[in-house]
Amino acid sequence: MWIERLVAAVAVLALGLGVALALRGGGSTDGVAAEESEPPGTAGSAPAGRARSRVRVAAVGDIALLGAPPGGGSSLFAGVGEILAGDVVLGNLEGTLSTGGVSKCRPRDEEDEQAASACFAFQAPPEIATHFAAAGFTVLNVANNHANDYGATGLQQTLDAVRAAGIEPTGQAGSVAFATIRRSPSVRPTTVAVLGFAPYAVANPLTDIDAAKEIVRRAGSRADVVVVTMHAGAEGADRAHVAPGAESYLGENRGDVVAFSHGVVDAGADLVLGHGPHVLRGMELYRDRLIAYSLGNFASHRALNTAGDTGISAVLTSTLAPDGRFLHGRIRPVLIASTGVPAPGGGAVGRIRELSDEDFGAAAPRIRGNGQVLPP
Repeated sequence: MWIERLVAAVAVLALGLGVALALRGGGSTDGVAAEESEPPGTAGSAPAGRARSRVRVAAVGDIALLGAPPGGGSSLFAGVGEILAGDVVLGNLEGTLSTGGVSKCRPRDEEDEQAASACFAFQAPPEIATHFAAAGFTVLNVANNHANDYGATGLQQTLDAVRAAGIEPTGQAGSVAFATIRRSPSVRPTTVAVLGFAPYAVANPLTDIDAAKEIVRRAGSRADVVVVTMHAGAEGADRAHVAPGAESYLGENRGDVVAFSHGVVDAGADLVLGHGPHVLRGMELYRDRLIAYSLGNFASHRALNTAGDTGISAVLTSTLAPDGRFLHGRIRPVLIASTGVPAPGGGAVGRIRELSDEDFGAAAPRIRGNGQVLPP
């Protein structure tokens, strides 16, 4: 715990640096170099007397690649590019885009060989980042259990590759990405902060909720809207339901997803987007803010099991008021083929509606058959 609190303290201090994020898809934006003292277009600097823009966030779950997909990855998102559209388009990158580093699964001696055979380390060529950008992604979360698969070298190469492709990473300890949405001269810019959390030392802290809340408060003091993405919860096809209390997987604390989500919303988060269980989970409205507890898998190459329920996926698009309130959303169902490639289709709408109603009752959003998501 002392390590996590130290990381959290560094994270809170580091938020003063900020990272400016240039976005595509939702209107013209102004990009600013990393490590600026202030995010562009903060609410305090916006001209008075004009309404601010609504914010549209498109989000997906886990993306993991082991080696280069056929064609170098050019066809990985070909079937879903049209639905990956928003002011912010966010995905969880499980693994590295790197060529260097030492795999965490390398056996140190013969006794380690059995453990290494059950270990999973994901690495794909850095140039694949350009295909993420071409598909529409603007932010990739690296707060997860595979970001450090190839050590500090692999993680740094991943961050460099993502940024070189015009995408901002988020989730590494001490980081926050800022986006400025500019519609027209008659509408005030809206500033969005995007924060990633996971229960690992390389990430913003998930299990220290007080520290997480302070990080959210600091980001919220400099943004109109705060989006939190969390890699949390136990894994497996039998882990689709959300229940209060800490979850664990293979003896590892994967966080109390309800307490964390409610805590960061109390601290100022406006949208919480989960991933990590590798299956879809339900959604909840809490204090007029949407919480999607898991968006499941989204794409894979030789990395994730996408059979059965683990292959039912979705793109969730959420429209938020300028003050962060959830207005409406849309679930666009996706089915992952045996090759790991996502394509429109499948039963995600009905599955999320069922899980939401069962787990959250009156707090569940209304989900229509066409995928429209509305407040209760």
